[in-house]
Amino acid sequence: MPSSSTAPDIRADFRSDTLTRATPAMREAMASAEVGDDVYDEDPTVNALQERLAAMAGKEAGLFFSSGTQSNLAGVLSHCGRGDEFLIGRTSHVLLNEAGGAAALGSAIPWPIEVDETNHFSADDVRAAVKEPDQHHPVTTLLSLENTVNGHVQSVDHVGSLAGAAREHGLAVHLDGARLFNAAVALGVGIEAWTAHTDTVSLCLSKGLGAPIGSVLVGDRASIGRAHRLRKMLGGGMRQVGHLAAAGLHALDHHVVRLAEDHARAGRIAAGLSGIDGLDVVHATNMLWITPQTEAHGALVEHLEADGILATFWAPTMRFVTHLDIDDTQADLLVDSFTRFFSGD
Repeated sequence: MPSSSTAPDIRADFRSDTLTRATPAMREAMASAEVGDDVYDEDPTVNALQERLAAMAGKEAGLFFSSGTQSNLAGVLSHCGRGDEFLIGRTSHVLLNEAGGAAALGSAIPWPIEVDETNHFSADDVRAAVKEPDQHHPVTTLLSLENTVNGHVQSVDHVGSLAGAAREHGLAVHLDGARLFNAAVALGVGIEAWTAHTDTVSLCLSKGLGAPIGSVLVGDRASIGRAHRLRKMLGGGMRQVGHLAAAGLHALDHHVVRLAEDHARAGRIAAGLSGIDGLDVVHATNMLWITPQTEAHGALVEHLEADGILATFWAPTMRFVTHLDIDDTQADLLVDSFTRFFSGD
């Protein structure tokens, strides 16, 4: 479970990149934003954000949502009717961490595909999962992908191969791109390299990009039109929401390139921990998955929390996420805390 935010003397919070707080410059942009009623499509700042992300992704239209969960739900249901099936990786956020919304609210049936240790599955896995036309089977209509997945980058060629397999069977493709900008910065390419293979993409603004709220679904006009109706049905229509959209525009201007700093900082931590016997460390973009080879897991958690360090402390694996509000001093604090625990100091 994640550490408690009520732990005393918090010095470094690695629980998630959702914990970032708006910078002073971002707050100024929010306060000065020109706004209108977005339900009437009259908020110029929202419209600018939607148009900009759609252009970056090479899509016809975009739609602002309050959260990635809501934009993913609308994206999936824009392609799936009641009783339709969608294929999805077993470790994906849509499957595990979005309250089963597609099934509960849209009667769409997820079919999990097994993944490897880096959360990949293959084009042949997609082909094998598609149901043959038969009155007994649900109709497979969608492949839902994610990038990054638990920090791991799905390469452009790999996503292209998965999408190609989906197209062979007439499936649409949705991409949960909550951290797609992390993937883009890691490989030094634009997001359109991946989005060209998809029909709809959910792009989150409130993780590594550091905005306080918001996600934009981009796609063709017909899909976004269906998603617009779904957003209204879900209670997601908002009024003078340009104040929030301004944070997203500021993030696109100032916080994309700097994601490389988060990746490097996670690498700095991984390098610092590499000399400690008894630790299995996996570094992927801005995430670290650390599995202590010790039965003293509880004692280690207590030790880290006593040092003012918060993270997601599953057993046996712990997750640490670097972000806008983590600096080198905090990264070094984490390495020092682990070092002292395993040295017995």
